[in-house]
Amino acid sequence: MAENGQVTKEDVIRALSTVQEPELGGDLVSRNMVRDVAVCDGMVAFEVVLTTPACPLKGQIENECRQALMKLPGVKQVTVRMGSNVARRAQMGEDLLPEVRNVIAVASGKGGVGKSTVAVNLAAALAQTGARVGLLDADIYGPSIPVMMGVQRAPFVDPRDRKILPIEQHQLKCMSLGFLMPDNATPVVWRGPMVGSAVRQMLADVKWGELDYLIVDLPPGTGDAQLTLAQTVPLTGVVIVMTSQDVAVNIASKALAMFQKLNVPVLGVVENMSTFVCPHCQHETNIFTRGGGEQAAMKLGVPFLGSIPLDPQVVAHGDAGTPTVVAAAESAQAEAFRKVTGAVAARVSVLHFGADKAADGGHKDPLGGLMSRFRKS
Repeated sequence: MAENGQVTKEDVIRALSTVQEPELGGDLVSRNMVRDVAVCDGMVAFEVVLTTPACPLKGQIENECRQALMKLPGVKQVTVRMGSNVARRAQMGEDLLPEVRNVIAVASGKGGVGKSTVAVNLAAALAQTGARVGLLDADIYGPSIPVMMGVQRAPFVDPRDRKILPIEQHQLKCMSLGFLMPDNATPVVWRGPMVGSAVRQMLADVKWGELDYLIVDLPPGTGDAQLTLAQTVPLTGVVIVMTSQDVAVNIASKALAMFQKLNVPVLGVVENMSTFVCPHCQHETNIFTRGGGEQAAMKLGVPFLGSIPLDPQVVAHGDAGTPTVVAAAESAQAEAFRKVTGAVAARVSVLHFGADKAADGGHKDPLGGLMSRFRKS
């Protein structure tokens, strides 16, 4: 504290060094997350630069910063700006997506589990936080993104470099083979190499620009599209979508094992269509075995990212071309999608920044505490 009783910039930085980053470990100052500190007549302003705009603990961090500074004599007002700087995935050799910071695949062991619905709402929820997000429909045989995003036209081509311009909808840059097909009833009858080539082209020949996250909706199962993506682009990680059935554990484990063999980090498991809540009496009914997704995650040794309840309106929103997090932002289903999105973003941040916490004797799963808080909320 300065002799005249006025708080100084050094006082502010010292106080903020007591605020810990809840999941990554270490304090905000040592992690270089505090920027642009300004002090004038007891008025303090600064920016906290998070590792993702979708940080689920953003409010907690802001509150702890305020509390730490308001304890300082002479502090009258605290203004906190919450910014973000999304980390970039590792780039090795030729990179087809040099401006894309993170590529997140959404996969499932089998069809019919709502994988595309999760992918669309994950992408839209990330975009709502202010992140720059793209959505690639790599489900060659059954492209559903055109319907779910409400896009009925073909994309344009930039005449300067002959690259395809992704269609922008709901704050997302979107690309799907379905945009290029003459009608939705036309079947795609391709052999494996053609599927791989199509996925590669939608990565390399599309002008994605600068993105924080590119969400890739993969076809169900373990095939050429998955192999091509994993072998062509350094993936940040993959999200496995499953329903809460006993048999689903075995099916999901096959998809998980494939990505592990390809050295792709598994971000975690999402349990879709977990329960049904009656819109009239609010009675909750189990659709499948309750808690199967969480049990599967424990058995497979990966984080559990959350559950999405079943609601006919989610289907209606998709058929109408608007993600649930946009069409019904205040609904329980939208909130569930946002919680899963926060968990995915947190997992990505831990993969990029959390290694030093484990080295310092932190818990084995850096996301353990965060996941438990999501399940309780």
